[in-house]
Amino acid sequence: MENPTAAAAAGPVTIIHHTTAFLSKALSSLELRNHLLALLHGGGRTHFAACRRLIKPYGLALEAVEKATAATNLAPVKAAAVVLCLFRLSPSAARSKIAPDLFQELFLVHLLPALRWFEDRRSAILSGTTAEAPPAMKVLSEMSGGQAKELKVLEGIYEDVLNENCRVFADYLIDEVLSSGGGGDGSTAGVRPPPPVVLRISKAEELGAEFGRYNPIQKEGSREESAASSSEFCSPFGGSSTSSTPISHSHHPSPQATSSSPAKTESPAPSISDSDDLTSSSSNTSTSSSSSSSISAEKAKRVALLQPLTDPLPRSEQIRSSSSGGHNQTLMADFDSLLLSNKHSPPPKDFVCPITSNIFADPVTLETGQTYERKAIQEWLDRGNSSCPITRQNLTSTLLPKTNYVLKRLIASWLERNPVSSPSVETPPRRKRSTVESPNSVIAAAAAVDGSVAELRHAINNLCMSEILDESETAVLTIERFWQEVKRSKNLGFDVQSMLARPAVVSGFVEILFNSVDPTVLKATVFLLSELGSRDKSVVQTLTRVDSDVDCILALFKKGLLEAVVLIYYLLTPSSSPGDLVEMDMVESLVAVLRRKESDMLKMCMKPRTAAVLLLGQIMGTGEEGAVGAIVKGDVVAAIVGSLESESAEERVSAVGILLKCMKEDGTCRNTIADKAELAPVLESFVGGGDGEKFEIICFLSELVKLNRMTFNEQVLHIIKDEGTFSTMHTFLNYLQTAPVDQSPVLAGLLLQLDLLAEPRKMSMYREDAIDTFISCLKNSEFPAAQVAAAKTILALPGRFNASGKSLTRAFLLKRAGVEKSYRSLTQTDQHTGLLYGETEEIEERAAEVWDMKMASALASHEFGAIFEVLAEGMKSRNSELQSACFVSASWLVHMLDILPDTGIRGAARVCLLKRFVAIFKSAKDSEDKVLALLALKSFLNDPEGLQDLNNYMKDIKKGLRELRKSCSLAFEVLKVLSEGRDNSAELWNHKELVQVDCCENGEVLSIAYFKDKIISGHSDGTMKVWTGRGSVLHLVQELREHTKGVSSLVVPQSGDKLYSGSLDRTARVWSIVGDTLHCMQVHDMKDQVHNLVVANSISCFIPAGAGIKVHSWSGKSKLLNSGRYVKCLSLVQGKLYCGCHDSSIQEIDLATETVSFIQSGYRKLIGKVSPVYALEVRDGLVYSAVSPLDGAAVKIWSASNHGQVGALATTQEVRTMAVSSELIYLGSKGGTIEIWDRKKHIRVETIQACTNSKVISMAVDGNEEILVAGTSDGWIQAWGLS
Repeated sequence: MENPTAAAAAGPVTIIHHTTAFLSKALSSLELRNHLLALLHGGGRTHFAACRRLIKPYGLALEAVEKATAATNLAPVKAAAVVLCLFRLSPSAARSKIAPDLFQELFLVHLLPALRWFEDRRSAILSGTTAEAPPAMKVLSEMSGGQAKELKVLEGIYEDVLNENCRVFADYLIDEVLSSGGGGDGSTAGVRPPPPVVLRISKAEELGAEFGRYNPIQKEGSREESAASSSEFCSPFGGSSTSSTPISHSHHPSPQATSSSPAKTESPAPSISDSDDLTSSSSNTSTSSSSSSSISAEKAKRVALLQPLTDPLPRSEQIRSSSSGGHNQTLMADFDSLLLSNKHSPPPKDFVCPITSNIFADPVTLETGQTYERKAIQEWLDRGNSSCPITRQNLTSTLLPKTNYVLKRLIASWLERNPVSSPSVETPPRRKRSTVESPNSVIAAAAAVDGSVAELRHAINNLCMSEILDESETAVLTIERFWQEVKRSKNLGFDVQSMLARPAVVSGFVEILFNSVDPTVLKATVFLLSELGSRDKSVVQTLTRVDSDVDCILALFKKGLLEAVVLIYYLLTPSSSPGDLVEMDMVESLVAVLRRKESDMLKMCMKPRTAAVLLLGQIMGTGEEGAVGAIVKGDVVAAIVGSLESESAEERVSAVGILLKCMKEDGTCRNTIADKAELAPVLESFVGGGDGEKFEIICFLSELVKLNRMTFNEQVLHIIKDEGTFSTMHTFLNYLQTAPVDQSPVLAGLLLQLDLLAEPRKMSMYREDAIDTFISCLKNSEFPAAQVAAAKTILALPGRFNASGKSLTRAFLLKRAGVEKSYRSLTQTDQHTGLLYGETEEIEERAAEVWDMKMASALASHEFGAIFEVLAEGMKSRNSELQSACFVSASWLVHMLDILPDTGIRGAARVCLLKRFVAIFKSAKDSEDKVLALLALKSFLNDPEGLQDLNNYMKDIKKGLRELRKSCSLAFEVLKVLSEGRDNSAELWNHKELVQVDCCENGEVLSIAYFKDKIISGHSDGTMKVWTGRGSVLHLVQELREHTKGVSSLVVPQSGDKLYSGSLDRTARVWSIVGDTLHCMQVHDMKDQVHNLVVANSISCFIPAGAGIKVHSWSGKSKLLNSGRYVKCLSLVQGKLYCGCHDSSIQEIDLATETVSFIQSGYRKLIGKVSPVYALEVRDGLVYSAVSPLDGAAVKIWSASNHGQVGALATTQEVRTMAVSSELIYLGSKGGTIEIWDRKKHIRVETIQACTNSKVISMAVDGNEEILVAGTSDGWIQAWGLS
């Protein structure tokens, strides 16, 4: 086209052709349709319904164009008019994003005067820099601060000029060209020329006046006029309109771009180089418009009322769209102009969520083209809706798309220009920025120091606006290099920092994190964001405003970008709760950071290890399960211990919390911590910390001295006492006096241990205050937690722990009482954790004993045993934890009194605790609790008054003593002492009849045995019966008739796995029990009647019908021993056979050598019958024999070692059978009575009547020695139990 009138000459056909191309592209592109909807909804003053009416013609327009067969068809004309209305509604968006091609074809040539005017003014401003117009980057690096500011203002004016001229020329095309219709041949006869270009003269004049520069457009005569008509545009219709358009930052065609545009001109447009030309142009405009004044007035009014929109499209997108149209030039001045505007204008409607009415923080654009706040639209969808709230169109998917970063960056830029928004719209909190700017701009000031600032500015521009990922990644590396150089020079100005901290730049970094896969670029990005976030909280606010940004950084961190931990710390710690951190599931990644060497990580504003420790400390503060396991398994305990030496008090305290959790949940790391920890920095943190931090440090130190070696504990205690700038004990004492009640016990325990490192003194304020704290806490029932803490702390004071830090006080006391199982189970892992045996073990045991005595003495002697009173009250508590801890602590203290010299304190302990110990011993269901109570009671036996008090409780404790006497040697000792202190011990051994059963139809009950909790009876008719006792009834389980004659013997060997029966039918049988029934396993032919059978290993011995004793091998071989004697009874113990003969002799036969020795020689009476040995029992190295009382003593007791008599039982009964237990001797007599004798004292304690007209011929005692079963000659079976 030769001149601006060519647009009109083209006529409606040309316009329709270009608008048709645009409509085809728009209606086939979802993105372009979305922009149209956003424009019409947010830009106009109409409501949504009006927007729908506006958008509808676009679809109809294309349809009309496609159906048009002639140029005279008016439908395409209307469609073209609708398209051109875009340049009325939002000229900036229309020319840069929506219809750039249409702008170039129809509008650009008309605006050449404005472009040349801009280039002239720009050259004038830069005339002091260079004679020629250099490239933009070079100019910006050389210009002064004032020149940069002038350019910014000029570019704002230029944008306003373009916008206003687009509106005016769009009106002209619609109202003049299209409305005329033209001829079918495309002629434009009758169409008036287009309006001249309007310029914003007043601002141009102000520009020159403000900066003191000569303005070639300005003359003296017009200076006053322009001052009076500020912000007015020269209207082509003879009027002026005031524009309220804010400075727009959308991309515009630069003069250089115009010169290279495809729409070239053969002759130049009229120049606007001076004010005369401008005045002439204005007068011509007024003259040409006089013929149509009414129409012009209406148009002027419409132009004045139009409120231009803030471009709803981001700068980066505008530039990219423009680039696609052939305009590739980018002006950095556009970027700098973000700093110039401080107008407090209301936020554009495109920036406000239609649901919440708040500025977007996380905008998402649906497929319908509508944009909403993510949380708001998600809530809409969560309610069951599946359509767009505004358009009501059904959504194909309810999954929300990614954040609209384009809109987000635009909002960030707007917020930076408008820090105070409209009161009706809530905006996220922003960092306050000063409205006073430095005389020199940020970039110009930096450029004065180093010319590389230009490169930095170019990199920032590429980061924010480049569509090519490689360019953006290169920009990040350039920025990171620049930042490192400035840091090394220690000249990092706040201006550079504020430039990088702009929301638009931060969003550019985030897009790199989303899209880049280059580890170097990703590391550089998180490095820069971390540096900025550590210095400027607004960066953190920008990043945390959108959840998906934080999620992206977290995902990269979990995938191995470990440097991101620093950025995560800055993002999450101000706003996220520890519970939120737990849900993020990043413990494993934090452990990976701690495992990585510091030399392999970037040097950042905060060490990644420090950030990891701080985050891990917050996570573990919630009690997160599995965190300790990950730390111990990851082998990073030593790395966390290293943080105790950090210069940061916060890191030290966090490390203390982590290590404390590790020691409590997995004590195996305690030795490592104690070995490597430097405690001086920890003590310094205690001095400067708050109450919570101080208590955590105290708990850490208390856990640290729970090592499994007493000598190591003392070493650590010495370090705690001697390290630190101030006196540790004095510091702890001061804190103890003001500490909360629930924290006091742990602190008191640590203070007491430190005090006892030296030899105990008679007076110590530290010790007195510590023990007073224990007593006051145990008394204070209003604070049960403090009571439990005090009791548990006292329980740990003996200083005995296993490898896991578990107190061994209870297990140690049980070991002292003779029950070592618990102690062995708790200490079995110590050999794997460094505890040596032999000499080292002896040293450790001596150190522990000395510590025990020192600690017990200090506690017990305080105010003459005041601790016992509060422990006695705690033992009555319903709180199981408190009761148990007080009970074990009291048991330990009382036991130690038995070792310490008696200073009268034992009496105070007896008064307070004896009754409580008796009650526990009597009622406790746990046998270990009984043993502990008994251990404490034994301590009182050494005191005559204590022994007397215990005798008063004899009836209450005797049953428990009998129950424990087999499993606990201590019970036997106590029972012995109590028995010796009484004239009659019968009260200890009362028997109560349980049951009796008549089996007379089976004859005599020849034998009875206990076999696996079953009672087996053998009868004279060959019957065997299996009984089970339930309550006071014997239930017959099984009756067997395997033997044909009397079952004379039932034997259970020491192994207890089989039962042997011997019978007069010359057989012996081997039995096993399955369930409740017996099964015969083997039958052995003994070749003779079996009168009394004993079994050991692979042989058996029995009394045959004749003289001697037969030794029978289970293989079938047999031989006869002691053939010169008639044997009445047998007993086999450890390979030696004891025989009681009819001539009253007792022999011992060594089965290995077959040698015979006499315990008692037989004799032959001259007158009367010889008395045989009726019963023989061997137990614990003693031989018990029963003979006729006519010989002076019916029962004699012999030593199995030297065969000497050691005692006798002076009974007058005819003893026929005998049973011996660990405490008692049972004698079954011919008269039907059973006498019970004390085995130690050889006194009769009880006599029970079994039957009246028969004799007791068999007896057995159960394994627990609680039940006695007897069989009589008249077929009765009876049972008695200890009452």
